[in-house]
Parts: sequence; structure tokens; C-alpha cells
Amino acid sequence: MSAAEALLGAMHRLAGMSAADRVWVFGGLTVPQMQTLLEYWPGWADEAQLAPAGDWRTWLILAGRGFGKTRAGAEWVSELARRDGGLKIALVGATIGEVERVMVYGESGLKAVARFGEIVRWFPSRALVRFGSGAQAFAYSGANPEALRGPQHNFAWCDELAKWAYPQKTWDNLMLGMRVRAGARALVTTTPKPVPLLKALVAAKDTALSRGRMEDNVNLPGDFVGAMTGLYAGTRLGRQELDGELIEEVEGALWTRALTEKCRASVPPTLSRVVVGVDPPASASGDACGIVVCGLGSDGIGYVLADHTVAGLSPEGWARAVVAAAEAWGADRVVVETNQGGEMVESILRSVDSALPVRPVRARYGKGKRAEPVAAFFEAGKAKFAGAFPALEDELCALTSGGYDGPGSPDRADAMVWAMVELSPGRERGPRIRRL
Repeated sequence: MSAAEALLGAMHRLAGMSAADRVWVFGGLTVPQMQTLLEYWPGWADEAQLAPAGDWRTWLILAGRGFGKTRAGAEWVSELARRDGGLKIALVGATIGEVERVMVYGESGLKAVARFGEIVRWFPSRALVRFGSGAQAFAYSGANPEALRGPQHNFAWCDELAKWAYPQKTWDNLMLGMRVRAGARALVTTTPKPVPLLKALVAAKDTALSRGRMEDNVNLPGDFVGAMTGLYAGTRLGRQELDGELIEEVEGALWTRALTEKCRASVPPTLSRVVVGVDPPASASGDACGIVVCGLGSDGIGYVLADHTVAGLSPEGWARAVVAAAEAWGADRVVVETNQGGEMVESILRSVDSALPVRPVRARYGKGKRAEPVAAFFEAGKAKFAGAFPALEDELCALTSGGYDGPGSPDRADAMVWAMVELSPGRERGPRIRRL
């Protein structure tokens, strides 16, 4: 067992130690031992920051800001250079300036993660990093793909690929030059954006995918993480920048990500109506039941209030979930689609609560066509989201006039559409369910 591994065992026991025990364990270390411990990256890293096992050509770290993507990249490159002084490594950033500022001189860059006594020199006029072992790393820009036409490399670290001006051309030229010897590999560290190259890398068979969120980094200040989560949790920006989700746009979608953000608002102080929309499962085998609550504000705007969708329940189970949502919000109407189950759907609901104000509806058009007028409400500012509803918004942003272009079935979206239609002008109000 190496000294680093022995110290790692002690480090892993820190969580259960008292302050006095920690002083006892680490107080007995020599300075070189302490230095070894601090520099032993596998002992401090999150699992997603360590190179995965297996036969991969591209390692893609798709993570939110603050997760530690730069540190992972710098540590990976440093270890490669440490082991083989003959390597030629490509460092590709959005610009040469960002390579220097983030990948080389950043707080978690190559110079910062160098071990005590290791030499890491940056030559700006040559856009070159030279390591003490003799290995070299050459800087390139995603704004200048032609600079990669010709040079050859053993490995590459590509940072913030989603920001590159010419991602596909830059990547193609880089890959064509990864031929110095067998075993060439590339690491991509980026916050996700729906660029075609990134989606292709995620889907590629020779890609090893690691994911991470800002909150996974225990070294970040808790108050900062809490503040960012409070501001952006559930929004497109938060899901992308904090949680590292790749949020795609569907061409021709009735709702866009920009539209959902524009229509985000607070719950109005008073509601004149509350409706629960229900898209029941197509079978009794536990499919998802869309349950979405919408309300009409005193300002005349329809608001999405809550998403109570459930999955994996029996007919009685999802019926109870519908009744619970109606009672919790004091709904005056439950609108349920009966195309799949006919009168049986209404009967199931009434068997749980005979007083439930149910309005059965039958769809005469496809999901996309039914959703078009409701999407128009949002575009005109007559409908809004009272909060963030990630799963519902994903379904809405995959609805087109021609149908649904997303995974699974748009149960939430269908339920919301029925509820919003019920709130449109001309619909009468029924008796409101009293809260218990």
C-alpha cells in the first residue's frame, strides 16, 4: 500500500471523527506526508471527476457550474503528462485567452494542481504549456478550427465545448489529428447547451458520460449554493447551469424554453376558479396519470399552480391522488379525458368521492391541435406558470402541431391543456371543494 493510499484511509474516516480525533490523526503526520495527502486527487475527488474505466474514446463531463469540471480536466492532463514525457496534448477552449485564463492559470487550472516542485510553464507567444516531464500541451481556439488542421496529438482536453464558435469543424479537425499513437482519447468538460455536436457525443457508443451538479461540490460555500438554488431551481437556467442537464429544443414546438421563462410568475393573491386537469392512464397496469392544477386569477390570467402527476398506481390509487389534489386546492371542477376508459374513468373517480365535480371530456383532435389555442394563451400573456414545473415544461416543449416529439407520453401536458381550456371564457363555475 502506498503512502497516499494509507493516508486516504485516514481521510475517509474524517466524517465520523470528532475535532479532537482529527487533530490526533493529522497532527502526527510529517510535512511530506501531509503534502502527499493534499496532492492525492483520487482521495478528494467526486467519482464523476475521475476517469471512468472501460474502452472509451471520449470522456464527456456534462455538469453544472461549480461542480469541478476544470479541476477534473487539469488533474487528468497533469497525470498524463506526469507519466509520459513524450506526450503531445491539445488544450481547446472557446478562445486562446480562455485556455490561458481558465485551463492554465485558473484557480483549478494546470498550474494550480501541479504538485510541490513540479514545473508547469506557459509560453504565451507559442500558446504552449511545457511540463517538467517534457510533455507538451498546445492551446487552440474553438473560434479557429483551421489551426487544428495538421497538428497531431495523443490526448485532448476540450473545455466548454458548447461555447465554441465552430464546434463541429473544430472537433472534426481535432479528431483527425489524434493519430500519434494508439489509445488516443479526449476529455470534454462543459456546461450543457443543445448544440448538435454535444447531443451527438452524448449518443455516441464510444463516449463515457459523467454528470454532476453544483450542489455535489462539497467545497463550495453552502450559502452560495443555497442562494443559487433558491433563485434558479427548476428553471431552464438552473437545470442547465446548476444541474448540468442537456435541455433540448424541438423544432416547431408550440412552447419554447424562452416562452416558458417569459411566462413564469408568482401565484396571484386571489383565484376566482381552480380546475384540476386529468389525463388518465391508457391501461390499468400502472401507467402515468397526468394531474395538473390550474387557476384563474383575479387579473384574468390562467395560472399553472401544481403538478400532482403520479405513476405506477392502480386505478383506485391515481383516483385518490386526483381527489387529494382537488381537495388541497379547493377545486370547483375536475376535467378528465375519457377517450381511453369511457364512462369507467368517471366511475372510478366517483367511487372515491361521489361529490367530486367531474366534467368528462372527449378529444376530437390530436394532442398538438388541442394544445395550439392554449399555447396562444401563453404567447399572449393570458396564461403563466406560477413557479417551475420541469417535467411538465419538458413535455410542453416537445409538443408540435403535428403531435408529440418527446419520450414517453405527454400526460402532464394533456392534463394542463384540459384544465386551461376549462378556464377559458364562457365556461361556467361549479361548486368549490372546501379544504378540510
